[in-house]
Amino acid sequence: MRITVICLLAFLSDLLFGDPVWLYHPVRMIGLLITGLEKILRKAAGESVKRLMLAGGILWILVCDITVGTVMLLLYLAEKVHPLLPFVLEAFWCYQLLAAASLRKESMKVFARLEAGDLPGARQAVSMIVGRDTEELTEEGVTKAAVETIAENTSDGVIAPLFYMMIGGAPLAFLYKAVNTMDSMIGYKNERYLYFGRAAARLDDVFNYIPARISALLMIAAAGLLRFDAKNAWRIYRRDGRNHSSPNAGQTEAVCAGALRVELAGNAYYFGKLYEKPTIGDPLRDVCPGDIKRTCILMYASSLLMLFLGVGIRMICRM
Repeated sequence: MRITVICLLAFLSDLLFGDPVWLYHPVRMIGLLITGLEKILRKAAGESVKRLMLAGGILWILVCDITVGTVMLLLYLAEKVHPLLPFVLEAFWCYQLLAAASLRKESMKVFARLEAGDLPGARQAVSMIVGRDTEELTEEGVTKAAVETIAENTSDGVIAPLFYMMIGGAPLAFLYKAVNTMDSMIGYKNERYLYFGRAAARLDDVFNYIPARISALLMIAAAGLLRFDAKNAWRIYRRDGRNHSSPNAGQTEAVCAGALRVELAGNAYYFGKLYEKPTIGDPLRDVCPGDIKRTCILMYASSLLMLFLGVGIRMICRM
């Protein structure tokens, strides 16, 4: 019951208050830890491919151990101060680890700039939430980029953290965030991180495998409840769910493309280099700025279904 209440409080707090920007975010601390350890381990590894891969694996273990160990130590110390303090601390941390409100806030900045006819401003706004080059994107390109990142982060930023929270509370949620943050920072297939970041990228795929597929199925259900095209969402999910370099990101992107009846993905520039990628979905209609709002609604509906599912399963398990 304790974890169930914590998850409910965390989700409602994110829904009502959004990300507490006035407070230093724990993911930033994880990021600083990754940066510091990378400098040390890279220096020790030199230029050897095997050593770089080993150093990347050691970094992954250290970041996970230090992150989870710190969380558990602080909860233990909080217990010594007052019996209720660990509950309050864990609920607040879980609230910080959910990204639905911040994702909506940042994506709606893109929508507002597009609605105002400010394409340069929209490019700048979308650059804050995507990894691709945005300087030359058209209005359609900006909209697609925003929709794709909302769809992908419905899993990475909301449903996957909830999934791990429901199983193991804040410690397991922090473990997931550490894994996800390492992938975001060093899990690239470029010259710098091809070997050093390989462990981070592969293990992020492992941690997201089940949550991504749960997210896709919940998004299809949400599409039906919202009277989007759930039938097409299922069809595109079955057909295009693997049309992505990541085994997980394409899951929710495919559902979103089908539900909105649009075509997503395709070629994109990263760090000035063109990457040819398959498209996801069929262009049954043109992408428009309003699809950003529709994808945010789909994200919230899917997340609510995950919350209800998790709470329901935990209650059944207690019987």
